[in-house]
This record gives sequence, structure tokens and C-alpha cells, in this order.
Amino acid sequence: MAHSFVAYIDEAGDDGLTGKYRSAGRGGGASHWLTIGASVWRQSRDLDAVQWAKAILAQMPQQKRSKPLHFKELDHPQRVMAIDGICGKPIRCIAVIANKPIIPDGMYPAKNQLYHYMCRYLIERISWLCRDLRPTVPEGDGRVKIVFSRRRAMNYDDFQSYMQHMRDLADPEIKIHWPVIDVLGIEAFDHGARFGLQLADLAVSGLTAALEPDFYGNVEPRFARMLKPTVYNRNGNYMSYGTKLVPPLDKLQLNTQQQEFTAIFGGG
Repeated sequence: MAHSFVAYIDEAGDDGLTGKYRSAGRGGGASHWLTIGASVWRQSRDLDAVQWAKAILAQMPQQKRSKPLHFKELDHPQRVMAIDGICGKPIRCIAVIANKPIIPDGMYPAKNQLYHYMCRYLIERISWLCRDLRPTVPEGDGRVKIVFSRRRAMNYDDFQSYMQHMRDLADPEIKIHWPVIDVLGIEAFDHGARFGLQLADLAVSGLTAALEPDFYGNVEPRFARMLKPTVYNRNGNYMSYGTKLVPPLDKLQLNTQQQEFTAIFGGG
């Protein structure tokens, strides 16, 4: 039987923990934040999502229409238009966002360890969302098809094994609702190969823009405000569901601009 849901997963920022982070007015360095996020919709709407993406591309300048949608390659007006193009659609967004500079040295020494850790939190929330929505989505078998934007440094067979290991542990601290997760069905494609991944990139990058400083040290909360209606929440609680911060909010030192993110999602 077909899946009930599909979740497209992308990232914003990088997982470098070098200690050499970007600073205002200077190029180079690692991002301050790493976001792993997903855009989720009914599997039956997957072809609709192709049309959502094409409608955004149709509004781009001619030279960009043949290229995949990529947030970082758009100017500000194009970003506003593209984010507006996914708002109001039957999409739910989830973002798990780590503040890397305050992560203790040596905490994630292995390759992809931070990425896997963040994915655990993300897939927990994807599983809760699909469990919550199942009563209103009768088609399919209740499970979610998980599709990653391919990372060159990532072995997805290893990630499936990591997921199976977590499932077999039966650890109460791992709160994934396993009946909805199709571990063996996890796939990865290049960014341009799936319109769903391009829409996920817009959402994930748009939310991250409220926290990650640009070249001039500023952040942009407008996209987070626009995307709020699409972000997963339970009874108005966004910060435990659709926008999890790592470490928790009380451990972070957000500047005045960044605090707008928590004002939007009710975290402070």
C-alpha cells in the first residue's frame, strides 16, 4: 500500500565545528547555525507540489527558470516571492536548529555525528506530525516516505542502519513514533532532481534566515513570520514541535534581532 505522507528533508548552514565562524564584514568561515528541516504533505499531493514549484519558477527572470530553486541563489525580492509561493499551500514545515558555536569541543567528533543527532530530533517530529494527521488522511498505510537532499559526505545506507539501531534500542528517550516511519524506504536525491526538495530548501532556509547573520551581521525574520502558518505546532506550541532549538532556548544567547524568532514562535 502507498505511503500516506512524504517528507522532503534539506539543510541550511553546515555541520562544521571548526571554531572558525563567520563574522560581520568578513567572508569565509563556518555558519553559526545548522538547520535540518522538512516539508511534509500528503503523498497524494506530490504532483501538486511540482506545480507549486513551477509556479514560483515562472515568476523568475528568464535566465533562472531552467535552474532548480535554491534560496541562496535568489535576491531578496525573489526570496519573498518564493516563500509567498509556498505559504497557504497544504504543507507542514519542521526545523531543528543547532547553534554550533556553543557546542562544547569534542562533543561530536565522528563524521556526520551532529547531522545524525539533529536528524533524530527531526524524524521524531515528522513521526508525531504524521501520527497527528493520520485521522484526517485516510489514504495510504499511515507511513511517511522520507526523501533527503543528497549530501556528498553522507552514506544513506549507514543512516538507515543508524535508524534501525535506534529503533532496536527501545530507549524511552528516543520518542520516534516508529509505526509511521519507513526506515528501509529512506532515499536521497540530488537537489535538482525533486521539486519537493527545492520547496524544502526554501522553507528551511527561510526559517534559518531569522537566526543566521548575513555578511553585515543582520538577520531576516520576515520569512519566519510568513512561514509560521505552515510550521507544525500542537495547541499553539511551536518550539517543542515545529521549531526545536538545540541547545534549548535558556542556554542560548540570542541578540535583539534573533529574539524576534522566539517572539514569532512563542518561545520567550
